[in-house]
Amino acid sequence: MSANPAPLARTIIFWVLRLLVAAAFLAAAGLKLTGQPHMVEEFGKIALGQGFRIATGVIEGAGALLLLYPRSVLAGVAVLLCVDAGALVAQLGPLHGDVKHVFVLGALLLVIGWLARRD
Repeated sequence: MSANPAPLARTIIFWVLRLLVAAAFLAAAGLKLTGQPHMVEEFGKIALGQGFRIATGVIEGAGALLLLYPRSVLAGVAVLLCVDAGALVAQLGPLHGDVKHVFVLGALLLVIGWLARRD
């Protein structure tokens, strides 16, 4: 009799998603915190100051790290969904940008949150 592979597959998918989404948010945080010209320009358009860019980078980085620690996954999802919502508002408002990445990351965060729930 073989063991049910579903729990192992779920665990692998859960970790891969968490690692990928955390990496994406850590990369974005790094761009903001190192003052990359594109980020400085974007936050200039948002008109909330460069301190907001730094705060956003810190919050993104913290949220990404929370995703990697099993006991804080849901907290990380909550933090990053708030960042994602802010990005949506900025993209629809002053940035007039592409919102696909916002919805993709939001959907992935919701999947992570769903997989993290306690049955």
